[in-house]
Amino acid sequence: MEVVLADALLSRCGDPCALLRAVCAPLSAERAEALRLLLQRLAAGGTPPGEAEALRRVAWEVALERCRPLLRGGEAAGAGCGERLRLARAARGALRHCVQLCGAPLAARLARDALAELAAGGGAGAEAAVEALAAAAPRLEEPALVARCVAAALALVREEGEGEAAAALVAGRLLPALGGNAAALRRVWEGLLGGGGGGPPRAGRALLALSALADAVLPRGPPGSGPDARLCPRFWRLVQEGLTERDGLCRKRARYLLKRALDLSGGQRAELRCPADGGDESSLFWWSAEKNEKLLRFWETYILIMETLEGNQIHVIKPVLPKLNSLYEHAISGEKGCWLFHPSWHMCIYKRMFESENKTLTKEGILHFLELYETKHLPNSLGFSEFVIGPLMDALSESSLYSRTPGQLMGACPPLGMRLQKFLATYIMLLPEEEKGSFLLKFIQKMTSRHWCAVPILFLSMALAYIPACKVLGTEGLHALRDVLQCTMITHQILLRGAAQCYLLQTAMRLTHVEKVSLPEVSSFLLSLRPEESLRRDTILWMELCSWLQVNDRCFRKSTTSDFEHQETTSLCQYVCSLVGEYLKTPASERENCLMPDWFEAKLVATMILLAADVEQMRNKHSGKSNIEWIELETFLNPLLDVLMKLGSNAYIPTLKTDKSLQLLLKLLQTCSLKCSNTQDDGVLFFIWKSLMMPVESILEFVLRRLTTNELSTVGDLDRCDLYLDLIPEIVNLCLQVSWKKVPSIKNFILSLTNASIRNLQERNSEEEPKLKEQIKKVASMASLTAVCEIMHRKPEAHLESLPSVDALKRFISFFQFNEVLKKPSYIEEKSSLCEETTSQGWGKIVARYVRDQWICLRFILNSFPTLAQEYEETSEMSLSTDERSRKFLQSALEALTILPSDQVLPVFDCMKVLVPKLLDSSESLCIEAFDLAWKITSSLSNTQLIFWSNLKAFVRFIFDTEVLAVAASAKGQAYAKIKEIIFKLIDMSTTKTGVFNVVLSHCCRSWIFPTTDERSALANAFLNAGNYCELITEACVFGTVFRRDQRLIQDVHAFIENLGEKCAANVVTESTNRDDHYVRICAIKFLCLLDGSNILHKMFMEDIFIKLLDKDKLVSRSRTRYYANSLQHRIKNRVWQTLLVLLPKLDQNFLCGTLDKVFQAGFGNNQASVKYFIEWIVILSLHKYPQFLNKLWDCFCYDEEKLKTSICTFLSVLSHFDIILQNTSEKKPALKKALIVVLQWCFNHNFSVRLYALVALKKIWGMCRLLHVEEFEALTPVIESSLQQVENMHGTGNARRNWQRIQDHFFFATFHPLEDYSLETIFYTLPRLSELAEDEWISLSKFDRFTDVPLPPAFQWYHSRTELRDLKPSDWSQQDMGSDSAETDSQTEWTDVQKKIIPWKNSTPSLDLEMVFQDRAAKLGKSNSRLIVVASLIDKPTNLGGLCRTSEIFGASALVVGSLHYIQDKQFQHLSVSAEQWLPLVEVKPSQLVDYLQQKKMEGYTIIGVEQTAKSFDLTEYCFPEKSLLLLGCIEGRCTVSQIVFGCCCDFCIFCFLEHPVFSDTSYCFFFNRNEHEGIPANLIHHLDVCVEIPQQGIIRSLNVHVSGALLIWEYTRQQVIKQKQQK
Repeated sequence: MEVVLADALLSRCGDPCALLRAVCAPLSAERAEALRLLLQRLAAGGTPPGEAEALRRVAWEVALERCRPLLRGGEAAGAGCGERLRLARAARGALRHCVQLCGAPLAARLARDALAELAAGGGAGAEAAVEALAAAAPRLEEPALVARCVAAALALVREEGEGEAAAALVAGRLLPALGGNAAALRRVWEGLLGGGGGGPPRAGRALLALSALADAVLPRGPPGSGPDARLCPRFWRLVQEGLTERDGLCRKRARYLLKRALDLSGGQRAELRCPADGGDESSLFWWSAEKNEKLLRFWETYILIMETLEGNQIHVIKPVLPKLNSLYEHAISGEKGCWLFHPSWHMCIYKRMFESENKTLTKEGILHFLELYETKHLPNSLGFSEFVIGPLMDALSESSLYSRTPGQLMGACPPLGMRLQKFLATYIMLLPEEEKGSFLLKFIQKMTSRHWCAVPILFLSMALAYIPACKVLGTEGLHALRDVLQCTMITHQILLRGAAQCYLLQTAMRLTHVEKVSLPEVSSFLLSLRPEESLRRDTILWMELCSWLQVNDRCFRKSTTSDFEHQETTSLCQYVCSLVGEYLKTPASERENCLMPDWFEAKLVATMILLAADVEQMRNKHSGKSNIEWIELETFLNPLLDVLMKLGSNAYIPTLKTDKSLQLLLKLLQTCSLKCSNTQDDGVLFFIWKSLMMPVESILEFVLRRLTTNELSTVGDLDRCDLYLDLIPEIVNLCLQVSWKKVPSIKNFILSLTNASIRNLQERNSEEEPKLKEQIKKVASMASLTAVCEIMHRKPEAHLESLPSVDALKRFISFFQFNEVLKKPSYIEEKSSLCEETTSQGWGKIVARYVRDQWICLRFILNSFPTLAQEYEETSEMSLSTDERSRKFLQSALEALTILPSDQVLPVFDCMKVLVPKLLDSSESLCIEAFDLAWKITSSLSNTQLIFWSNLKAFVRFIFDTEVLAVAASAKGQAYAKIKEIIFKLIDMSTTKTGVFNVVLSHCCRSWIFPTTDERSALANAFLNAGNYCELITEACVFGTVFRRDQRLIQDVHAFIENLGEKCAANVVTESTNRDDHYVRICAIKFLCLLDGSNILHKMFMEDIFIKLLDKDKLVSRSRTRYYANSLQHRIKNRVWQTLLVLLPKLDQNFLCGTLDKVFQAGFGNNQASVKYFIEWIVILSLHKYPQFLNKLWDCFCYDEEKLKTSICTFLSVLSHFDIILQNTSEKKPALKKALIVVLQWCFNHNFSVRLYALVALKKIWGMCRLLHVEEFEALTPVIESSLQQVENMHGTGNARRNWQRIQDHFFFATFHPLEDYSLETIFYTLPRLSELAEDEWISLSKFDRFTDVPLPPAFQWYHSRTELRDLKPSDWSQQDMGSDSAETDSQTEWTDVQKKIIPWKNSTPSLDLEMVFQDRAAKLGKSNSRLIVVASLIDKPTNLGGLCRTSEIFGASALVVGSLHYIQDKQFQHLSVSAEQWLPLVEVKPSQLVDYLQQKKMEGYTIIGVEQTAKSFDLTEYCFPEKSLLLLGCIEGRCTVSQIVFGCCCDFCIFCFLEHPVFSDTSYCFFFNRNEHEGIPANLIHHLDVCVEIPQQGIIRSLNVHVSGALLIWEYTRQQVIKQKQQK
């Protein structure tokens, strides 16, 4: 219509120039659109020769004076938003047509002006400049100008930050225009892919530009002179990069370009091959007419996978993954064994999966990739190695991927761990020999390049250790492994840390090329391993290391500092001899009092001496020698022994040399003492000990001189003091192990040291300002006394307490002024000492150490001599009673707690443990103050891993000491309440810090059930504490939190490592902490198992626990009547009934008579399956033992059906084991009669499940009646047997027959035996597993065995389940049938059908009339030529708008009109639209502007279609939609009709009289309508209705949601248009 009107106007007007000028003044939106239309017709139709020049002048004038100002926004400044958009759109079109009329001169003028504006700055002018360049570009002829335009365009594309809008504008407008200019296109192509001066733009911007140029670089016509993107390697690399970008828009552009290229190649049946990229010989892309169909199938599968991955939903993606296998089958040539398709395409799929936000998808992708090398022999590719070290290892750093699968048992290796082992071993074997070393080096270095968590490091280290032995790593590889070792030290998980160290050492032994590394490098690596975590002499790992050193001896590369210059290699013996010599060779020192040497060298030398000695022993054993002379070991030790022998006599040995020799001696003794075997069996250990016995007297003489004279005078000397004092207990232990002949020397040493230290401490300084030398002497003396006390405490077999000096020590400590601090001395005389200035010890630390040592001495005296006060009371001038002295000590202890650092308070806690029981009666408030202060210190350390546990154990020993608990309980005062308060605080802490409750309970159970001699003398029966503090046991029986996923993962990995046993040295070396929450319940259960029902105290305690647990179950049931499976409520109830089942056999008849009713009441609850089984089991066992309680069971069936509806199945299940119940009764017939009557009533219940349970019970009871030949029931025989036979022979395959078979096969009825299966394993492992309780509730017998703090007696019988029950798999009859082929479905190679989400991309010619901002999205990225506009301005719900946006985008609507663009920021809108707003043009038209908008669209040819059930409405299935459609939507909630709204009448016919007007019946355009839910469609809009369409309905409800109804119409429109297009073709 517009074109007809324009042509008519031009034909009637004789002067088109005058017409153009008339339309321009003034230039409103309507006039601008008219101007555009007139210029379009003039440019298309041509002009007479005489008028051409005049028309060009007018066009020039219109372009520069009208269109350009409009684009800048000058003339439209006062217009509204919609008006400005119309003006701008019309001005763009008019400018383009002006250039067509004027040609190259105007194009050049516009280009120069636009380039000048761009150079001057951005802003609004930049947009106008780009529009001008877009209009001018097709007609530019000057090469320099074309180059400048291209450079400006590329600069805008490259611009970062806020340049996104400018880049989109360039891509949408300017680049397509430049694509029409051959010279410009070549420059653009080179700039995008070659980079030019500014470098190539980033992938997202480059893909944006290439998408806009798709028609030019991927032309559909015959090959021309322009560039073909398919032949450019850089183009394909860019596409691949885009396919894996994190930005969804970027990925979509990359897929569009790929599909465009594939469609072009397939349609042309082209013959082409992209040149190789760099040194890679394979082509990134090729096409062959001969293999056209095969190529199309390959790429169709590839695109299907990539588009499916966009869904990010594992249930949609998983069925598509098997298609990856078919991709590899097509991608590899079977004949040539090479890649037909470049492997980087496959890597794009995996990288996309690895970077998914869905961790399940990431895990599936990793597992699939790792499986490739197990199942397929893939050709070698450099890209694969780079991919493994890059994206794959980045993905492997996520800890959550290493979780177990639901079907795996605790302690099993996770699937990813197993796959990693197989993959790495296979991949390394397939690599060429020359590439193995470089790949592994990069792999190991990658493990150090980022912060890895403990779990990934562990499994990667394990995978490295399982690589078959090959010599590929040199010095650099060994250093990389050492760096990985340093990374493992970060975690607090000691077991994981130790296991990783073990595997890394095995990796080094398997993969190191010994000829490329030297022994110093090997020893440096070994020193990174911690002996207390991994490498210790009593482990298999140590023996493996010795064997490796023996096999490779004399093969190691010579060190650059080696003395053996004539040799190419070095032997281990030579190296160790040289190492010891160099270590003890000290240069002449100018200063004697220097700092202590680092311990690194001593540890290194000691480790290598022991390794070399064990290698010598292993070599001699292999050679068959029975009498080993230890020549090499003697050679190693001789230099050290020479120095040690001279220590006592030669006072001029350099201090550095004495320090290093004693350090080495200490490390040798400490390392040797780690050997946990018989000394006589260890030849190396015995020879070392025997050799080190010789210089004992010399060492003791030297140490005594250094400690008791004034030789220690500086702060740095305190480190030497520690060295000497650490040596003393090791020497004592050495003498006791090897030769008692040296013990007298030890006693003399202790005597002299004690007396000298006491004298030094008793000296009083007369000067006001103490000197450093004197203060250091006091610190050293107190530390010496501490060492003496510790030795006497730990080595009672030496009988050192009989020494005369001990009496002096007792007297000195008894009257010592505790918490005495040392005044900081003056440093004037020490300022010249370099060592003092660099010391690391502050004076505060020295004072704290001094105070702590005082309390260590007091602890020894209080524990060893409890009558200390009375012995010296009479001789003291300040005579005090025992209580007064104890009170004084306790007050000093409280003071010490306030001044000592938290890591120094352990001896104070131990002293308080002895003092508090003596004072609880007389000084309760002081004791409570001690409790509070001790708790405050302990709780404040909960986040300090290193010192928390030792402090906690000391705190527990103090608070829960048997005597403390007993005295507090006997008084029942504030102290008793305070201890109970602390109990619950500890339990609360244990919910966030695993292992706290373990420490408390383990200590209490051991002290209550196995009291020591001292405790028994202090308390007649320690077990009374258990009754007084039974809350501990009660809470322990139900303890256990629902762990977070990361906590469960750590527990699973711990269990896996522990299951490895001695194969992993960390299990042998690492001390078991028993911090698993299961150990709390295990400890409590073992404690209960040890109780004796005949012991009155035990009996009362068990009855109390039983009642408390029943009350807890009742409390949980009341708090939540319905609870989910595996919820915390479910777990607590399950634990309650497990404990009650353990206690049941120990309870007598009288107690059960009163409590069995509570058990039955619990059965009436709505219980989960596992709880239900335990209640039934307890009822069965109780009635079996005491059948006189059967009437209580019959009473349960007497309640009304409402109460029994959730519990009747529980009591019917009890009857299914009626044969067990009646075993101990002589009168079986009356019981059977009663049971039969009860069961028969429930066989006719309306509930199907109840009938099934009743039939199972009936089958059991009737079988018992038949065996006993009960005559009274013979009349019922035909009825019952025919009924049972009918049930057994049910026909068909329906649920009834399946469920009947299932319930009979269920473990509780078919296999479970309540008596024979009574065991700990059944209660805590088998039954929870069979009832499908969460796996972290299963407690295996191995954990009961592993927890040795509370041992069960050897005669304990109830331990193992029967094999028949243990071998069963979980299967609950009430669950839905999973299908017999479910397992096969997952393992099939490829699914027959998959969910396929296709994004339209063909026929993407843009409409020039669409909004500017949508050119990039709609025109270039997959929008069809749909002429449907959806108007939703009347809808205000973001959910409906979001759904409509998604639907409109999917079916290719040309635009969606909304009342406000602010809706797209709403989260509900975005949740429903799933980014559709990025791909669909959105136009803002407010409801108040709808009338004008609809009138305008009617003028453009749109017709209105309403959705309503009226007298003359068209059926949707019969109505034919025109091509050009516009849909106005509102919400469908009100039921008033159109005629009621408009005309106020009750008929539906009135409006159709209006609609029969010829204007509406002749139109070829249509418009859709729906009503607004709140106010209805305003009357001013109803007049625009053209036709009504009715959606056929079959149901009762007469309305649809607006999104649903709109979607139905949009789809029907789309369907009809697709059919028309196919018919036209």
